[in-house]
Amino acid sequence: MPDFVDEAVLHVKAGDGGHGCASIHREKFKPLGGPDGGNGGRGGDVVLEVDGNTATLLEYQRRPHRKAGNGTPGQGGHRSGANGAELVLPVPDGTVVTGADGEVIADLVGQGTRLVIAGGGHGGLGNAALASTKRKAPGFALKGEAGEELDIRLEIKTIADVGLVGFPSAGKSSLIAALSAARPKIADYPFTTLIPNLGVVEAGTVQYVIADVPGLIPGASEGKGLGLEFLRHIERCSTLLHVLDCATYEQGRDPVSDLEVLEAELAVYGERTGVDLSDRPRIVALNKVDVPEARELAEMVAPILQERGYRVLEVSAASREGLRELSFALAEQVAAARAARPVEEPTRTVLRPREIGEVPFQVVKAGDNVFRVLGDKPARWVRQTDFQNEEAVGYLADRLNRLGIEEALAKAGATEGAEVRIGDEEDAVVFDWDPTINAEEIVPGPRGTDSRLG
Repeated sequence: MPDFVDEAVLHVKAGDGGHGCASIHREKFKPLGGPDGGNGGRGGDVVLEVDGNTATLLEYQRRPHRKAGNGTPGQGGHRSGANGAELVLPVPDGTVVTGADGEVIADLVGQGTRLVIAGGGHGGLGNAALASTKRKAPGFALKGEAGEELDIRLEIKTIADVGLVGFPSAGKSSLIAALSAARPKIADYPFTTLIPNLGVVEAGTVQYVIADVPGLIPGASEGKGLGLEFLRHIERCSTLLHVLDCATYEQGRDPVSDLEVLEAELAVYGERTGVDLSDRPRIVALNKVDVPEARELAEMVAPILQERGYRVLEVSAASREGLRELSFALAEQVAAARAARPVEEPTRTVLRPREIGEVPFQVVKAGDNVFRVLGDKPARWVRQTDFQNEEAVGYLADRLNRLGIEEALAKAGATEGAEVRIGDEEDAVVFDWDPTINAEEIVPGPRGTDSRLG
């Protein structure tokens, strides 16, 4: 398996909340001291965090299923359960997070940037928290909620200022090694570079990052060579550097035709991804001019490329000729791009309260005397209910009535015996609606029972 992986599909599951506890305080001479059941602990979140020491998604390709810790149940004596452990997943700078539907969830840029990708479930309330003047000693507690669970796709898009584009063995790796402290693998055979390489260059007061991606060949857009797979790593680059080999011995190749092929492949990539690279400034480096024949060819094609609007520099990574001029030319373009970049306003989190009168649920007729109750709050309450406990079911009925669902069902045309479904379509809980039961009144009875359900 390769050491560098820039794409991974991850299944994440946040921790479930712990169940609340139904307990009655008991001690000598005080057998019924009141409810003292504690709340369940909250489930742990799954968090993506940008880590400068992480450069690949290999670990997530090896282990694609990740789960945070569950909250523990509450206990008697007003002891709340412990919260589940948060799961922090380190990702490289420039990681794009996409949902299963292909929609971009976040673009994680900057050391320490965090994203809660899956929230832990809330812990259930214990019977001490559920006690009221009408229900002084509840014989039930609420169940903890399940944590969020989803599939996400992670994709690295390298953070760099300058992207090097060229044919295999054009000298891109040698150039990045000569300009910076990066030490990529260099060899005299095609496709030596199999992963993007980054290097930091200093030119005067400007410091910038250059990225070397695997070489392109004619037909890369059709899957030849390494295809266009790694071009995503130059999407964020403000400047492109075409590295053209002036000393190639391959028949039918020359710097002008090579440049035309590279531009054609970049155009195809833009059409397929919607990322337009045509507006990025280009600089052309005619490489390997330390070879006499290459120097002659460079001097011949330079005017042709300049007439087409390219800034052309003759360089040699081997002899370091022209590298200072190249580094300052790139720095000039990078500085101009940074100056033209709009100043980002500091992000602010705006909390908007729910509008007065906004209904937190919706009643929809789904058939002959069949109704669905839609809304996060009713669905969450149903998931928290222990349906083996009559008192818990009665408490749910009271909550739904206070929310206005009984009245909404009557307005929607529901009659006695109507089938009411609450929750997701796949696992909805079905009730037979009886409008004759007064949910406002609770007739005291043994703990865990409700006279209305007798």
